[in-house]
Amino acid sequence: MATPAFQRLDVDERRRQLLELGARLFTTHTYTELSMARIATEAGISKALLYHYFPSKQEFFRATLAQAVDELQASMDPPPGLTPLQRLAHSVDAYLLWIDEHREAYVKLLHTAMTVDEVRLLVEERREQTMARLVTGVVGPGNPVPPEARVAVRGWLWFMDGACLDWIEHGDLDRAALRKLLLGTLGGALRAGGLPVRTQ
Repeated sequence: MATPAFQRLDVDERRRQLLELGARLFTTHTYTELSMARIATEAGISKALLYHYFPSKQEFFRATLAQAVDELQASMDPPPGLTPLQRLAHSVDAYLLWIDEHREAYVKLLHTAMTVDEVRLLVEERREQTMARLVTGVVGPGNPVPPEARVAVRGWLWFMDGACLDWIEHGDLDRAALRKLLLGTLGGALRAGGLPVRTQ
């Protein structure tokens, strides 16, 4: 009896396997190096079946990135009972731990975002969502957002990417020292804008 061209899997299981593959491929290859045909070959399925799950390479990348961000976000969610400053410190530490464990993926993502518009837009979309969460933590839920808070947090997120790339490149700063630097920089930016840093 002939062997099937690919293993038949439950829809959710197939999607899970494809996203796991995407996490590996987009870590070891640039966005432009991959095509839907190559991804299908790596997955051991037909290109038509891959298109059934993801209508384009951009959508496949978006889903892969979204899953990674969701997993990262879950690790960054602080336990209850902490002050806003403690929650921020917890989240930054979890973020730096994730980067430390996925250095190649992080560097490749940021470098690809500088050269591929599709990737840049997806990264910017996620950065805006992160900015909104941080700003809410700074000013409090339901409160109006001063422009100074928006500018400070958005600028700090760009600074954090640059600081993390330097950390990976040189390796002469431990994670605790980098966390202290990042938290101090955000606090300084907020105070420079005349905003109180909420600690309670």
